[in-house]
Amino acid sequence: MDKRKALILLQELLKIKSVNNHEAQVADYIKLLFDQYPAAQVTEVNYAPGRSNLVITIHGDQPGKTLGLSGHLDVVSPGDISAWHHPPFAGEMDTDNVYGRGASDMKGGLAALIYVLLDLLAEKRSFAGTIRLFATVGEETGNYGAAQLTRQGFADELDALIVAEPSNLQVEYTHRGVIDYEVSATGKAAHSANPAAGNNAIDQLFRFYEAITALMTPKTKVDPVLGPLLHNVTQIAGGEQINSIPARARLYGNIRTTPLYPNQPLMAEIEALVAELNQQPGNELQLTYHYPESPLPGNPQAPFVQLFRKVAMHTLGHKVAVVGDSGATDASEFIRAAQKFPVVIFGPGNDSGHQADEYVAIKDYIAAITIYQQVILQFLR
Repeated sequence: MDKRKALILLQELLKIKSVNNHEAQVADYIKLLFDQYPAAQVTEVNYAPGRSNLVITIHGDQPGKTLGLSGHLDVVSPGDISAWHHPPFAGEMDTDNVYGRGASDMKGGLAALIYVLLDLLAEKRSFAGTIRLFATVGEETGNYGAAQLTRQGFADELDALIVAEPSNLQVEYTHRGVIDYEVSATGKAAHSANPAAGNNAIDQLFRFYEAITALMTPKTKVDPVLGPLLHNVTQIAGGEQINSIPARARLYGNIRTTPLYPNQPLMAEIEALVAELNQQPGNELQLTYHYPESPLPGNPQAPFVQLFRKVAMHTLGHKVAVVGDSGATDASEFIRAAQKFPVVIFGPGNDSGHQADEYVAIKDYIAAITIYQQVILQFLR
């Protein structure tokens, strides 16, 4: 491994401002890296102007299994620049860390995957089967890119998938899902001195709040790894002024699902609840979902999970935990593919993502490269 080249690759990715909807520049940079290798099949899948997914496919010397690698191109906004001691898009480095927006979440993991593939091509390493790297748009705001690639069949042949999200170098095999929903209420405006002449949209949302609380409260089964089902109303807005009955109001809720309470049955229950409320006089509610993400089921004893754990322990020289993640990843979309396959979430990042002075430890980044390389070569023997 050329440590200097590996770090330069990460720094160059961090310098590209791919905040939320400007991923094409990162995709273009990655394409240039693979242009010199005819063995790498690079497919650009456009999502929207300025937003492109990449699928990079490399075939081995003989037929075999197909291993997917996943990393997203987008990062969140740096927020208040004055809060940063290291500029968010400079890729600054000291003796221990590389800093920048996305260093942990998740250009560190993406850069490590890219370096492994470039090294594999340069050294003409032998393996059986196929490696397919997915570099996706829109993970931070709804997994748009992974959903698009899955719909188009790019994940249908996978036998296993590595998602390089930050895991503190722990092996994660399961994670929560997410349901973000919006309920809008339409009423009728009136003077507050004559409320009977109107229909208070906020009152409609109160009825919904009471009803969904009653629906969710009995759901008490606890996943042994991920914990309980979580539901929170997180935003509410409505009304125009203090002496007017509001004609419109909106409520937003967030549900963190588990394999014990998967998305589709819960969404069907919420839809039925809204339909029932709309049968009552005075209610005009509309339900909208914002890019729900399914929970990731998994088996900690799956051979692919245990292979990852074995390689990580050998490389790091200590025990490696096999755990779940409270967040969601692009795996929520990729598992909708034609066949089932095990997923491991493993990356060199930490808890600094989405914060000022986000960073990745250099030793963790280098270790991740070694671990990815060994897992790939052992899985595709």
